[in-house]
Order: sequence, then C-alpha cells, then structure tokens
Amino acid sequence: MRHFSFSRFLAILAKEFIQMRRDRLTFGMMMGVPLMQLMLFGYAINTDPKNLPAVAVVAENSVFARSLLQAMQNTGYIRFDGPPVDEATADLMLREGDVQFAVHIPPNFATDLVRGKKPALLVEADATDPVATGNALSALQGLDTSALVHDLKGPLADIGKGGGAFEVRLHKRYNAEGITQYNIVPGLMGVVLTMTMVMMTSLAVTRERERGTMENLLAMPVQPAEVMLGKMLPYIAVGYVQVAIIVVAARYLFAVPLAGSLTLLSVAAIVFIAANLAVGFTFSTLSTNQLQAMQMSTFFFLPSLLLSGFMFPFRGMPLWAQVIGEALPLTHFLRIVRGILLKGNGWIEIWPDLWPIGLFLLAAAILALFRYRRTLD
Repeated sequence: MRHFSFSRFLAILAKEFIQMRRDRLTFGMMMGVPLMQLMLFGYAINTDPKNLPAVAVVAENSVFARSLLQAMQNTGYIRFDGPPVDEATADLMLREGDVQFAVHIPPNFATDLVRGKKPALLVEADATDPVATGNALSALQGLDTSALVHDLKGPLADIGKGGGAFEVRLHKRYNAEGITQYNIVPGLMGVVLTMTMVMMTSLAVTRERERGTMENLLAMPVQPAEVMLGKMLPYIAVGYVQVAIIVVAARYLFAVPLAGSLTLLSVAAIVFIAANLAVGFTFSTLSTNQLQAMQMSTFFFLPSLLLSGFMFPFRGMPLWAQVIGEALPLTHFLRIVRGILLKGNGWIEIWPDLWPIGLFLLAAAILALFRYRRTLD
C-alpha cells in the first residue's frame, strides 16, 4: 500500500486550480452567486415597505379632509402621487395594481365631524399580498385620535374626547382575511414554470452535444427556428400540465378563489412559458456542457425569485432593484395570475403586464436564433 505523498497531493491540487481557471463560467458563478445573494438580501429585501402608492376619493375639500390626507402621508407608509379621482378610477387603479390603497372621504364629513357624529373614513387596501399592507394598515388604525389634533381646538376641543373624532374603516379587498396562501399559491405557478422551463430547455442543445448526437442534428436539413420550436413545443405541453395541477391544488387544497377566466389565464401562461423556454434555449446555445447550462439557469432563477415580489413585497425594494425586477417576466406574470385568480381581472387589466412578457419573449427568441450554431465548434 502506497503512503501519502505530499508531491502527488500538490500535483492534484495544482491540476484542480488549472481546471478552475480554465472553466471561467464556473469560477464566475462561484464568485458571482454569493455576491448577488449578499446584495439582494442586504439591500433589496424589505418586509416593511414604506411610501406605498395611494389614491384619494374626496367628496368634499374641507380643512379636515386635507389634514387627514396629510396625516396619512406623515405615517410614512402612504404616498399620494396625484390629485383626487372618482370612485370608478380608484377601483380600476386598485384592480390593475397601480396603487396599494384607496382612501374615501365621504360627503358631509366636516359637518358630521363638527356635530360629533363620528363620520366614517373608508380605506380600501389591495390585500393580495398581506405582508405589503400589514404594517401600513396598523399605522392607519390610530389616525382617529391623532390626525386632527391641530384642527380640533377652541370650541371643537371636546370632539372626540374619550374616543376618536371619526371612524377608520379598513376594507381589505381580494383577501379580506389576509390568508398567506392566497398570495403564495398562485405565485408558485410562475416560480415553478420559471425553474422547470428554463432549466429543462437549457439542457436541450448541450445534451445533444455531450451525447454526440449534435452531428446528426446539424446534418439534417432543418432551420434554426425549426430546431428551436421543435425542442420548445413539448415543454409547452409539460408547462400546461403544471399549470393545471397548480390551479386544481389552489382551488381544492388551499381554497384559493378563482375569480377570473381560466381561458385568459391559459393565454397568459402560454406567453410566459414560451418566454422562459426561449431563455433556456439561449442558455443552451451559450453553454458547452450541461453543468454550465444549469449554472446559467440558476443565475437567472435566483434574481427572478427574489426580485419579482414572490417572496418579499415588490414595492419595499429600492428603485434599482425594482428596475431589474420589471425586466424579468416572472414579475409581470405574478401580477397577472394573482390579478386573474383573486381580482377577476380581464384583458384590460392584464395587458400592461402581458406585453412586457411578449417583448421579452421576442428578444430572447431573436438572441437564441442568432446564437444557434449550424456547425460544430
């Protein structure tokens, strides 16, 4: 039996360093993934989002109404970006996800307040993501005793003593009980499709190359688009099976409401599936082996998971992280699937998020076709 040789050990060690240096993609992943996780978890993740967009429906423009809106902004959780709107516009903005809150100040609010009738202030919240609105709603519940302290003076000083001067009514729309599964389970549809579609397709061409069957594929009289579509279409069928399983489980295991059209969801799903398959096919043309393809898939999936709003509130992230998230198809698909299942959204509401996915699909498909090689390296 041979004894341990320090020289042989050094030879193997040197060999591994040389191979690591030659495989620049793997080395880059080993350095890049921890750095990306550090940046994302350290800067982009925030479970207590502030300055959430809101819209006001003001039936009367009194000093009390202005003080209430200013007091809401002073909490740091709500931000009014534009002038007051009507109820129909506020409802549409909530459904499309443009705002997180809609504040309704009723008519005769000032008159009823002065008479001590404790008028009701309605605050509607898009509660599809309970984490995003939880702290904000808690902060709003104390407004009845603090918002008008500077206005209720002199003869009005006795109004609200022993209780609030008005009533704050919170209406959590689309998820009244704040059930986490209503937010997570529909989002899992996009996460599962992203993970499986990108990963499986990224192995398509690299598998051919490693198995030695690439020569046969290149010898066939086929165009790059035919190869790409031929490899993508079977996975579209697999993706639809995954969508069906998740929808059935969401309805019958987790009691998630299906408020919208499943046909509309199917159309959106096929665009999203195709976009992820195009990304996977692009990775397969860039990779020389299956390991590199898996590494690229991981590098794409990780920011998609963390910056899409699936795990953490999207509006709680800094602006630079939101810009990156807006470029990812998963971000838009999560809004679509939650909007259809929980809000009953139609074509008008999902279109602002459907066309970016289609644009991403077009760009990824063009890049994949451009990178596809008709000859072996």
